[in-house]
Amino acid sequence: MALPKNVVIVEDEVITQRYLQDILSQYNIAVSACFDNAKDTLAQLKHLSCDLLLMDINIKGVMDGIQLAREILRTLALPIVFITAHNDDDTLEELLEVAPYGFIGKPFSSKDVLVTLQVAYTRYLTHISTSHVKVIETTQLIISNIYRYDRQTHELFENNKRVKLNHKQTLLLSALASHPNHPISCELLVNKIWGGNKIADSALRTLVYSLRKLLPELPIISQSKIGYMLVTQSDKGERDG
Repeated sequence: MALPKNVVIVEDEVITQRYLQDILSQYNIAVSACFDNAKDTLAQLKHLSCDLLLMDINIKGVMDGIQLAREILRTLALPIVFITAHNDDDTLEELLEVAPYGFIGKPFSSKDVLVTLQVAYTRYLTHISTSHVKVIETTQLIISNIYRYDRQTHELFENNKRVKLNHKQTLLLSALASHPNHPISCELLVNKIWGGNKIADSALRTLVYSLRKLLPELPIISQSKIGYMLVTQSDKGERDG
Protein backbone atom coordinates (compact mmCIF):
# COMPACT_ATOMS: atom_id res chain seq x y z
CA MET A 1 0.00 0.00 0.00
CA ALA A 2 1.08 3.56 -0.70
CA LEU A 3 1.99 6.25 1.80
CA PRO A 4 1.93 10.02 1.28
CA LYS A 5 5.30 11.81 1.12
CA ASN A 6 4.14 15.12 2.57
CA VAL A 7 1.46 15.63 5.23
CA VAL A 8 -0.03 18.77 6.78
CA ILE A 9 -1.30 18.47 10.34
CA VAL A 10 -4.18 20.56 11.68
CA GLU A 11 -4.35 19.92 15.43
CA ASP A 12 -4.78 22.36 18.33
CA GLU A 13 -2.91 20.26 20.93
CA VAL A 14 0.86 20.78 20.70
CA ILE A 15 1.58 17.44 22.39
CA THR A 16 -0.54 15.62 19.78
CA GLN A 17 1.16 17.55 16.97
CA ARG A 18 4.58 16.40 18.20
CA TYR A 19 3.38 12.83 18.71
CA LEU A 20 2.09 12.71 15.13
CA GLN A 21 5.34 14.18 13.80
CA ASP A 22 7.34 11.51 15.64
CA ILE A 23 5.14 8.76 14.21
CA LEU A 24 5.30 10.09 10.66
CA SER A 25 9.08 10.48 10.79
CA GLN A 26 9.35 6.74 11.50
CA TYR A 27 7.86 6.10 8.06
CA ASN A 28 9.85 8.83 6.26
CA ILE A 29 6.77 11.03 5.86
CA ALA A 30 7.59 14.73 5.91
CA VAL A 31 5.37 17.13 7.83
CA SER A 32 5.13 20.25 5.69
CA ALA A 33 3.47 22.29 8.44
CA CYS A 34 1.37 22.14 11.59
CA PHE A 35 -1.58 24.44 12.23
CA ASP A 36 -4.00 24.82 15.11
CA ASN A 37 -6.69 26.90 13.40
CA ALA A 38 -8.57 27.26 10.10
CA LYS A 39 -7.46 30.79 9.26
CA ASP A 40 -3.74 29.98 9.07
CA THR A 41 -4.41 26.69 7.31
CA LEU A 42 -6.43 28.33 4.52
CA ALA A 43 -3.88 31.11 4.13
CA GLN A 44 -0.85 28.85 3.75
CA LEU A 45 -2.00 25.43 2.52
CA LYS A 46 -1.90 26.30 -1.19
CA HIS A 47 1.80 27.20 -0.83
CA LEU A 48 2.79 23.91 0.79
CA SER A 49 3.65 20.45 -0.47
CA CYS A 50 0.73 18.35 0.70
CA ASP A 51 -0.35 14.86 -0.29
CA LEU A 52 -2.73 14.37 2.64
CA LEU A 53 -4.25 16.30 5.55
CA LEU A 54 -4.41 14.98 9.10
CA MET A 55 -7.11 17.10 10.73
CA ASP A 56 -8.63 17.20 14.18
CA ILE A 57 -12.30 18.11 14.38
CA ASN A 58 -11.82 20.41 17.39
CA ILE A 59 -9.40 23.20 16.45
CA LYS A 60 -8.97 26.79 17.57
CA GLY A 61 -11.09 29.58 16.12
CA VAL A 62 -14.69 29.92 14.97
CA MET A 63 -14.36 27.24 12.28
CA ASP A 64 -14.02 23.57 13.27
CA GLY A 65 -12.20 20.86 11.32
CA ILE A 66 -15.26 19.74 9.38
CA GLN A 67 -16.05 23.30 8.26
CA LEU A 68 -12.39 23.78 7.34
CA ALA A 69 -12.46 20.59 5.28
CA ARG A 70 -15.44 21.88 3.30
CA GLU A 71 -13.59 25.12 2.53
CA ILE A 72 -10.42 23.31 1.45
CA LEU A 73 -12.29 20.88 -0.81
CA ARG A 74 -13.87 23.77 -2.70
CA THR A 75 -10.53 24.42 -4.43
CA LEU A 76 -8.17 21.55 -3.59
CA ALA A 77 -8.77 17.84 -4.20
CA LEU A 78 -6.81 16.59 -1.21
CA PRO A 79 -7.45 13.45 0.84
CA ILE A 80 -8.37 14.24 4.45
CA VAL A 81 -8.05 11.92 7.43
CA PHE A 82 -9.86 13.15 10.55
CA ILE A 83 -8.59 12.79 14.08
CA THR A 84 -11.40 12.71 16.62
CA ALA A 85 -12.22 11.78 20.17
CA HIS A 86 -15.92 11.87 19.30
CA ASN A 87 -17.77 8.86 17.91
CA ASP A 88 -21.37 9.92 18.41
CA ASP A 89 -23.81 9.50 15.52
CA ASP A 90 -24.26 13.22 14.87
CA THR A 91 -20.53 13.83 14.55
CA LEU A 92 -20.02 10.80 12.30
CA GLU A 93 -22.93 11.83 10.08
CA GLU A 94 -21.49 15.31 9.69
CA LEU A 95 -18.06 13.87 8.92
CA LEU A 96 -19.42 11.62 6.19
CA GLU A 97 -20.80 14.65 4.36
CA VAL A 98 -17.26 15.75 3.46
CA ALA A 99 -16.30 12.22 2.29
CA PRO A 100 -13.14 11.76 4.38
CA TYR A 101 -10.63 9.09 3.43
CA GLY A 102 -10.29 7.83 6.98
CA PHE A 103 -10.64 8.36 10.74
CA ILE A 104 -8.18 8.06 13.59
CA GLY A 105 -9.79 7.84 17.01
CA LYS A 106 -8.12 9.30 20.09
CA PRO A 107 -6.17 7.89 21.81
CA PHE A 108 -4.24 6.32 18.93
CA SER A 109 -1.09 4.30 18.39
CA SER A 110 1.65 4.44 15.79
CA LYS A 111 0.13 1.41 14.08
CA ASP A 112 -3.31 3.09 13.96
CA VAL A 113 -1.79 6.04 12.11
CA LEU A 114 0.22 3.87 9.71
CA VAL A 115 -2.67 1.61 8.70
CA THR A 116 -5.14 4.48 8.33
CA LEU A 117 -2.75 6.50 6.17
CA GLN A 118 -1.92 3.50 3.99
CA VAL A 119 -5.58 2.71 3.34
CA ALA A 120 -6.56 6.36 2.88
CA TYR A 121 -3.78 7.28 0.46
CA THR A 122 -4.16 4.10 -1.58
CA ARG A 123 -7.90 4.82 -1.91
CA TYR A 124 -7.09 8.37 -2.98
CA LEU A 125 -4.62 7.26 -5.67
CA THR A 126 -7.15 4.73 -6.98
CA HIS A 127 -9.83 7.43 -7.13
CA ILE A 128 -7.52 9.83 -9.00
CA SER A 129 -6.52 7.11 -11.45
CA THR A 130 -10.15 6.15 -12.12
CA SER A 131 -11.16 9.79 -12.58
CA HIS A 132 -8.33 10.27 -15.07
CA VAL A 133 -9.44 7.25 -17.07
CA LYS A 134 -13.00 8.58 -17.18
CA VAL A 135 -11.77 11.93 -18.50
CA ILE A 136 -9.75 10.18 -21.21
CA GLU A 137 -12.75 8.06 -22.17
CA THR A 138 -14.93 11.14 -22.62
CA THR A 139 -12.37 13.22 -24.53
CA GLN A 140 -10.67 10.56 -26.66
CA LEU A 141 -12.60 9.15 -29.60
CA ILE A 142 -11.02 5.94 -30.91
CA ILE A 143 -11.79 5.94 -34.62
CA SER A 144 -9.70 2.95 -35.69
CA ASN A 145 -6.46 1.15 -34.90
CA ILE A 146 -4.72 4.00 -36.68
CA TYR A 147 -6.71 7.09 -35.78
CA ARG A 148 -7.94 8.72 -32.59
CA TYR A 149 -9.48 12.12 -32.12
CA ASP A 150 -9.20 14.40 -29.08
CA ARG A 151 -12.50 16.21 -28.61
CA GLN A 152 -11.00 18.62 -26.12
CA THR A 153 -8.13 19.88 -28.27
CA HIS A 154 -9.82 19.11 -31.63
CA GLU A 155 -6.75 17.23 -32.80
CA LEU A 156 -6.50 14.07 -34.89
CA PHE A 157 -3.74 11.55 -34.22
CA GLU A 158 -2.44 8.98 -36.69
CA ASN A 159 -0.43 6.25 -34.97
CA ASN A 160 -0.12 8.64 -32.00
CA LYS A 161 1.32 11.43 -34.14
CA ARG A 162 -0.70 14.61 -34.53
CA VAL A 163 -2.03 15.15 -38.03
CA LYS A 164 -1.66 18.67 -39.38
CA LEU A 165 -5.00 19.87 -40.78
CA ASN A 166 -6.01 23.22 -42.19
CA HIS A 167 -8.70 25.27 -40.48
CA LYS A 168 -11.66 24.04 -42.55
CA GLN A 169 -10.54 20.41 -42.36
CA THR A 170 -10.36 20.79 -38.58
CA LEU A 171 -13.90 22.23 -38.45
CA LEU A 172 -15.22 19.43 -40.66
CA LEU A 173 -13.67 16.69 -38.54
CA SER A 174 -14.84 18.36 -35.33
CA ALA A 175 -18.42 18.40 -36.60
CA LEU A 176 -18.30 14.75 -37.67
CA ALA A 177 -16.62 13.66 -34.41
CA SER A 178 -19.26 15.40 -32.32
CA HIS A 179 -21.76 12.68 -33.35
CA PRO A 180 -19.77 9.66 -34.57
CA ASN A 181 -21.66 6.87 -36.36
CA HIS A 182 -24.52 9.25 -37.14
CA PRO A 183 -24.90 11.08 -40.45
CA ILE A 184 -24.46 14.86 -40.26
CA SER A 185 -26.46 16.75 -42.86
CA CYS A 186 -24.69 18.77 -45.53
CA GLU A 187 -26.63 21.83 -44.43
CA LEU A 188 -25.40 21.54 -40.85
CA LEU A 189 -21.81 20.90 -41.93
CA VAL A 190 -21.83 23.93 -44.22
CA ASN A 191 -23.19 26.09 -41.44
CA LYS A 192 -20.56 24.92 -38.95
CA ILE A 193 -17.68 25.37 -41.39
CA TRP A 194 -18.64 28.48 -43.36
CA GLY A 195 -21.29 30.05 -41.15
CA GLY A 196 -23.66 32.25 -43.13
CA ASN A 197 -21.21 32.89 -45.95
CA LYS A 198 -22.17 32.03 -49.50
CA ILE A 199 -20.19 29.17 -50.96
CA ALA A 200 -20.15 27.10 -54.12
CA ASP A 201 -22.36 24.01 -54.16
CA SER A 202 -19.26 21.84 -54.53
CA ALA A 203 -17.32 23.42 -51.60
CA LEU A 204 -18.25 20.80 -49.02
CA ARG A 205 -17.68 17.94 -51.43
CA THR A 206 -14.26 19.37 -52.30
CA LEU A 207 -13.37 19.75 -48.61
CA VAL A 208 -14.33 16.16 -47.85
CA TYR A 209 -12.30 15.00 -50.85
CA SER A 210 -9.24 16.90 -49.57
CA LEU A 211 -9.52 15.17 -46.19
CA ARG A 212 -9.96 11.76 -47.79
CA LYS A 213 -6.98 12.37 -50.04
CA LEU A 214 -4.83 13.39 -47.08
CA LEU A 215 -6.06 10.49 -44.92
CA PRO A 216 -7.34 7.72 -47.21
CA GLU A 217 -7.91 5.30 -44.29
CA LEU A 218 -10.00 7.75 -42.26
CA PRO A 219 -13.52 6.24 -42.35
CA ILE A 220 -15.68 9.15 -43.57
CA ILE A 221 -18.77 7.69 -45.22
CA SER A 222 -21.05 9.48 -47.69
CA GLN A 223 -24.75 9.16 -46.94
CA SER A 224 -26.69 9.64 -50.16
CA LYS A 225 -28.84 12.80 -50.12
CA ILE A 226 -28.18 13.19 -46.38
CA GLY A 227 -24.58 14.12 -45.61
CA TYR A 228 -21.47 12.50 -44.19
CA MET A 229 -20.64 10.25 -41.25
CA LEU A 230 -17.50 9.39 -39.30
CA VAL A 231 -17.49 5.68 -38.47
CA THR A 232 -15.65 4.57 -35.34
CA GLN A 233 -13.97 1.24 -34.79
CA SER A 234 -16.75 -0.32 -32.68
CA ASP A 235 -19.49 0.60 -35.13
CA LYS A 236 -17.39 -0.53 -38.07
CA GLY A 237 -16.96 -3.92 -36.43
CA GLU A 238 -20.70 -4.29 -36.06
CA ARG A 239 -21.21 -3.32 -39.71
CA ASP A 240 -18.56 -5.75 -40.94
CA GLY A 241 -20.12 -8.49 -38.83
